[in-house]
Amino acid sequence: MALNPYTGLPAERFWRKVVTNVPPFAVNPHPKDSFVIGPTDKVATGGSCFAQRVAEAVRGAGFNYYLTEPPAPGMSAEEANARQFGTFSARYGNLYYTRQFVQLFDRAYGRFEPELKAWTRDDGRYVDPFRPTVEPDGYASEAEVIAARDAHLAEVRRLFETLDVFVLTLGLTEGWRWRADGAALPLAPGVAGGTFDPDLYECVNAGAAEVLGDLNGFLDRLWSVNPKARVIFTVSPVPMIATYMDRHVMESNSYSKSVLRVAAGEVVARNDPRAVYFPAYDIVTSNVNAGRYYNEDQRTINDAGVRHVMRLFLSTFARDRAAAPVQAPVDLAAEFEGNAGVICDEEEIERSVA
Repeated sequence: MALNPYTGLPAERFWRKVVTNVPPFAVNPHPKDSFVIGPTDKVATGGSCFAQRVAEAVRGAGFNYYLTEPPAPGMSAEEANARQFGTFSARYGNLYYTRQFVQLFDRAYGRFEPELKAWTRDDGRYVDPFRPTVEPDGYASEAEVIAARDAHLAEVRRLFETLDVFVLTLGLTEGWRWRADGAALPLAPGVAGGTFDPDLYECVNAGAAEVLGDLNGFLDRLWSVNPKARVIFTVSPVPMIATYMDRHVMESNSYSKSVLRVAAGEVVARNDPRAVYFPAYDIVTSNVNAGRYYNEDQRTINDAGVRHVMRLFLSTFARDRAAAPVQAPVDLAAEFEGNAGVICDEEEIERSVA
């Protein structure tokens, strides 16, 4: 047989060998080059709604999940969940649009002071435009918003400077910005506070170059204060809940996830061992799963999908703690469970137009 460039390549390079003849729940597209997360490493999370499922799984797998804004002693679990203590490693809320990563750092270190200070709600209460759902009861004044934000940003600085591993989940390319200075927002004004005025706010839909610039910019900023920090990039497999673009939401979602996946691949192609891509998106959305990792809404991810992702996560980053590979079929029907407790700011869009 004549030699060609594919002769002798490892099995992982061939679909037939590692997908066709493998049960869907055992497909393992593991990163080739990765680091090991030690049992004492401080593991932080941030990003879109799916980052919360990652956080839950990280805690459940016995990793040292790092919080710089934990709930106060004696606070009930119900209140802590409602006020987003422990939802992410700090109370920054959902970070959907990559410009939010960069600006969160710059706001925390005094490099960027947005003109926009607070939003008012219909009930007269105030909220922080950069994390509008972290206080369900809102604040009594703009001054209270600013004071709470200053305390929060101090904890963000502590997080960035002391974390060991940061798992960042990329969610959307569509986002809203304050026109005057480009301040990036997690939600459109009018959804969970504020009033929409097209002269003041604009919707943007980032391309791959912009997203890549944001990711590289965030890495450089993080490493400037914490050179040993390691970052795991993932892309959320959760489809967007709504699009502002004049087209079908499925088309917008395909564009958004494609851009994020390309940018994630490009940012780790700088070949810095401190940054890797983890294929949670690829696992859940692959056609080989025939949609079995989605709930009936065809959007939220069930526990079967999360378990598959975390089996791979463990085998990649904590090989000494990884479970043995799955060898026998599992009861897939029993694995379809809900996503109770996941806080998704994006869902405020549907509630606001109901």
